[in-house]
Amino acid sequence: MLLATAGGAAQGGGLMSFLVMFVPLILIMYFMMIRPQQKKMKQHKEMMGGLDKGDEVMTTGGIIGKVSKIKEDYVVLSLSEGMEIKFQKASIAQTLPKGTIKSIEE
Repeated sequence: MLLATAGGAAQGGGLMSFLVMFVPLILIMYFMMIRPQQKKMKQHKEMMGGLDKGDEVMTTGGIIGKVSKIKEDYVVLSLSEGMEIKFQKASIAQTLPKGTIKSIEE
């Protein structure tokens, strides 16, 4: 009988040591992977909400243009005079400082 109780206690200790190692691992993964991704998504959402006509932007595909129209989920970019392309707002990667397009053209 003494052996059976000692074996049960050893298994409980193994579970406890597993949890002691597993919980910090989950916390590390949260702070290293999940939380930064959530911050990045929040910043992107704020950037999309702050888009305005005349802003210079770059798409995820690398196309640079000036916002000429904004609808609910779509943005019309003016690439040059008379050339416009429609994109989903989510495909806008970043806004560029004013004058970026002119400095590239020169």
